[in-house]
Amino acid sequence: MKTKVHVEEGRQELLITRDFDLSVGLLFKAYEDPKIVEQWMDTKVVKLENKKHGSWQFITTDPMGNKHGFNGTIHEFIPNQKIIRTFEMENADFGPQLEFLEFEPLTDETSRLSMHVIYRSVKIRDQILKLPFRQGVNMAHNRLEEIVKQLT
Repeated sequence: MKTKVHVEEGRQELLITRDFDLSVGLLFKAYEDPKIVEQWMDTKVVKLENKKHGSWQFITTDPMGNKHGFNGTIHEFIPNQKIIRTFEMENADFGPQLEFLEFEPLTDETSRLSMHVIYRSVKIRDQILKLPFRQGVNMAHNRLEEIVKQLT
C-alpha cells in the first residue's frame, strides 16, 4: 500500500503519510474543492467552509442505502500547507478526533500528505484500527490521485 499508517503501542494517535504524483497545489485542491472531494471520497458534500472556524458535513450512502453522516470544525486553513480539523462520525460511539493535515511539496510534480490523527483514548484508536481502516485510507488516496490526474 502506498499510504503508510504508523501506529505506536499505547498511544492514542497515529500518523498517516502518502507521497502523491501530484503537485502540492493539486493535492490541496482535492481537499478544498467540494466537487473533487465528492468524487474521491464517494460522498455528498453538504457543507465545506474552508476557513478558520469553518465547518464541514458529508453524507455517504452505503450499498444497502443507509446514510452515514460525518462532520467537523476547521480550526486552521492555510492553502497548500495545512488544515487542522475535527472529524466525527455521526451516530458512532467513537467521538470526535483531531486531525492535523500537512501538505509538502517534494518536487514541482510530487507532494506528500502527512496526517497526524489524535483520538480521545488508546482504546478508541485501537477500535478504529480493527475496521478496514488502512485499506480504506489507501483506496481513498488511490482514487484521489487518479481523479485529480484526470483533471490536469
